[in-house]
Amino acid sequence: MKFLLPLFTFLSLSLVSFSQEKPYKIADNPYDNDLLSKEFHKGRRDEFRKLMPDKGVAVIFANPVRNRNNDVDFEYAQNPDFYYLTGLNEPNAVLVIFKEDTKIDTLDGNELIFVQNRNPLRESWTGRRFGKEGVKKQLGFKNVLLNTDFRKTGIDFKKYKEILHPFQYNDIRNDDEDSGDLYDLVKAFDQNTEKYSANKNFKSFDDIMAKLREVKLPEELTLMRKAISITCEAENELMKAAHPGMTEYQSEAVVEFFFKHRGAENEGYPSILGSKENSCVLHYTTNRKRFESGDLLLSDVGAEYHGYTADVTRTFPVNGKFTEQQKIIYNLVLEAQSAGIKACRKDSIFSVAHLAAVKLISQKLLQLGITKTEGSFRKYFMHGTSHYLGLDVHDVGNRGTLQPGQVITVEPGIYIPEGADCDPKWWNIGIRIEDDILITAGEPENLSACSPRTVEDIEALMLQKNVFKDLK
Repeated sequence: MKFLLPLFTFLSLSLVSFSQEKPYKIADNPYDNDLLSKEFHKGRRDEFRKLMPDKGVAVIFANPVRNRNNDVDFEYAQNPDFYYLTGLNEPNAVLVIFKEDTKIDTLDGNELIFVQNRNPLRESWTGRRFGKEGVKKQLGFKNVLLNTDFRKTGIDFKKYKEILHPFQYNDIRNDDEDSGDLYDLVKAFDQNTEKYSANKNFKSFDDIMAKLREVKLPEELTLMRKAISITCEAENELMKAAHPGMTEYQSEAVVEFFFKHRGAENEGYPSILGSKENSCVLHYTTNRKRFESGDLLLSDVGAEYHGYTADVTRTFPVNGKFTEQQKIIYNLVLEAQSAGIKACRKDSIFSVAHLAAVKLISQKLLQLGITKTEGSFRKYFMHGTSHYLGLDVHDVGNRGTLQPGQVITVEPGIYIPEGADCDPKWWNIGIRIEDDILITAGEPENLSACSPRTVEDIEALMLQKNVFKDLK
């Protein structure tokens, strides 16, 4: 990078800018007017507090900054639990929630947040920070301290019967120039709670977060509908654009163009675009093969909008016409998926869609002669049918009974790789159909029904023109 400052200048300016926080005027977000409100995040903290044990304290850290290579980091991705409870998308921060009101030093209340200081020099490179005043005004916190104060703030952990916290992975790097980075925050927490390790409990923390996050509030559903709508449009445009001679990476480019074009910040997970033999690899992300006439393309993609992700899979022939064998397996998977969706009713067990799909797939594979016993379906359908969806693509939840407000996927599949113990006419047919289902008080709602699922509708859509069809 040719714009690096001389080291002496950088260190000098850094020391000056770290010395004190400089106030600045904070405007409402000038780019997006549909972010979750500070009232939403405060409400989530209040609900978390209600579920905490008496004389409990919770300590939640922001995600680490992760290195890509050399001096280049990955784009920052916040810890979803931390974002859910705060709305803050910055690293090197820690949230402390108390069950009961408490007084610490000169502060009183039931929560504290520690954040990174303003630093004009660094902000000119990596973007504006909230700082203490920004977090107070924009995120509605009363007690805000700098992250460098976390070690010396007088939180007496021996007073608390339970210390709730998320499990900390070991991918935290130490920045020797920053005494308030995540490495130092976690180190301080571990040292201050070392004598009370028997009271530390990450399972209770996970259980509370799963209970809160598995049911989406209306504000969250609005963002999820947006992410899913964008994803459906991208899938539809890819169907129209696909043709023999195109590559998997070009199909990925089509999908992710529409994500960005419609306002999604990111993809919710690495896009899976697997053709022919690659359609039988569940989490295939190499995306380098060139399409040949007769290939199936399995497109498992999801746009992420304001933190919430979609997860939609469509499988279709790149030449626009299913073969007879492809059509048979496709309709089998579609029938299993429809049975699974229909079963997703309030108070049903979480695995109800999987049980419905397995029953149908195991019987039909046997009838087709692809398997020799009902139990051997697992060779060709080896994954579960549902997971929660939200801030994570595999979102947290307790997998109890289905309740209104939960969003789950229903995604059966059949994958018959070359060399499988069946007639070769079935080889290299990998099909998954996945939709995002909202549990309601009545019929389940398919949020991704805006992308076609039947053979006839897919083939009809693929006849339509698309700007990418003739792109060389």
